[in-house]
Amino acid sequence: MEINLAGNILALRRQHGLTQEQLAEVLGVSVGAVYKWEAGLSLPELDRIVELADFFDTSVDVLLGYQMKDNSLDATVKRLRDYRRSKDRDGLAEAEKALKKYPHSFQIVNESAALYRAFGFDSGDKALFQRALELLEQSRLLLSQNEDPQISEQTIYGRIAQTYLGLGETDKAIELWKTHNADGVFSPQIGHILAQNDQVEEAEPFLSEALTKLLSNLVNTIVGYMNVYMKRGDQASSQAILSWGVALLLGLREEDKPNYFDRVSAVFLAALAGSQFLSGRRDEARDTLIKAKELAAFFDASPSYDESDIRYITRIEGASAHDDMGATAMDGVARVVNQFESEGLTALWKSINEQEERHG
Repeated sequence: MEINLAGNILALRRQHGLTQEQLAEVLGVSVGAVYKWEAGLSLPELDRIVELADFFDTSVDVLLGYQMKDNSLDATVKRLRDYRRSKDRDGLAEAEKALKKYPHSFQIVNESAALYRAFGFDSGDKALFQRALELLEQSRLLLSQNEDPQISEQTIYGRIAQTYLGLGETDKAIELWKTHNADGVFSPQIGHILAQNDQVEEAEPFLSEALTKLLSNLVNTIVGYMNVYMKRGDQASSQAILSWGVALLLGLREEDKPNYFDRVSAVFLAALAGSQFLSGRRDEARDTLIKAKELAAFFDASPSYDESDIRYITRIEGASAHDDMGATAMDGVARVVNQFESEGLTALWKSINEQEERHG
């Protein structure tokens, strides 16, 4: 709650064309009293406040400058979130007030926990982490109220584990992450902390699983962006992200050994050639298609779907690679060329194949 009584007395007095002496005379007080009110050095008695409001023909709340704060649940949640984002520690007191008013609200408890965690990591204050743990456990019990698809019991356990890490209780954090590591969602954190604590042999499988999933998601993301840019007619951006993807994936080559991402890179190169062709860069498109064909042939000569052939990745139990690009990498390249539905691009691809046959 904020009030601005001093500023309002000053503004209203001037608005009415009065000096401090004249206002003091009206109210039967000393000039010094009026001065102190306007300087914020003292407050008028309650009856004087009512008298001032009556004299200036306004209400007491307007005179005080009091603005009613929206304390509805949704507004309070937003306010807590804003405190966290602006790193305003006044949010901690606000959180405790909100918890007293809405003690059984998942949203309030969850946002309050987030505040305490954030300020705990900022300051290293273990008391803040302890309070965060209490609230996280409470939010887990209230989870049935949750309507945010980004939050689940698994994510809450992940936050609890991270909070234990802030408290220096590494073993508890790792154990909790391992227990709730469905679909390897916490493998990056587990691998990172184990390696940091010199448990490198145990860390490596988690890191391999994390990198495998990261690469899979990355490929899907690049394809998604490519489709967005293609549909917008933004060939430059499409070419940029495909070129970046190819450079990144080719960096996963273990010496001259083919791996699954060579197959993906060949398809990316075919898509890059198609985009280059559409933007009038015919010579570059031809060179890129030749690279796509060479890389596809390299993979198809000794195809590998073994994740341990990928640089940095060790064997993952039960892992396998699947896609809808065709039986071979060359099929995938041809499919991409056909998907552009461009007679010129199709003719270019045909000429490259015919030229190889003549020299074969």
